[in-house]
Amino acid sequence: MYLVKSPWILKKFYPFCTWDLPASGQALYLTFDDGPHPIATPFVLDALKASNAKATFFCIGKNVEAYPDLYRRILMEGHRVGNHTYNHLNGWKCPDDTYVNDIIRAKKVIDSNLFRPPYGRITNFQAKLLRRTFSSKEELFRIIMWNVLSGDFDYSINGEQCAQKVVSNTKNRSIIVFHDSEKAFPRLQVALPKVLEHFRKKGFRFESILI
Repeated sequence: MYLVKSPWILKKFYPFCTWDLPASGQALYLTFDDGPHPIATPFVLDALKASNAKATFFCIGKNVEAYPDLYRRILMEGHRVGNHTYNHLNGWKCPDDTYVNDIIRAKKVIDSNLFRPPYGRITNFQAKLLRRTFSSKEELFRIIMWNVLSGDFDYSINGEQCAQKVVSNTKNRSIIVFHDSEKAFPRLQVALPKVLEHFRKKGFRFESILI
């Protein structure tokens, strides 16, 4: 079970996370979790380039080490990256020190102040540890959530249905989650071009997260 649109109550329970972003004019924030992946990530990058769109990729550390050229391509093409742990850990199911150390390990290969917890699962205490661990005089480690979850990981829907979920639930300034992963790719490859085309025709820009 998953919620396509993040309910307001979650924002109350997790006030330390970023759920909404400001924008001037019509702007959306596409994000991609779990890559880089040798098939899905090049597809996403090609689709974004064709639409003159920018996005934010929340990368898994071990995948960055496995596919460094893809990671460099993400950056070279003007997108932003974020930390998604080294081993895709669920913060609710592992000790706090294990969780934070895994993120620190990922930070060695992912140069970013952005973090997204896998599955969106993180405790208040873990968030406090992260903000303290990664704090500096200039910035804090930002925990980025979302407004719209595409469901591209859901085997029970097809790519058309996935696209419709995004189109129906997205509004101006939404943070949208897709996955550049093997599991999601059958739906992603259908849904992403449709989403890009739909909102481009409506005058939206696609921007990376720059906080």
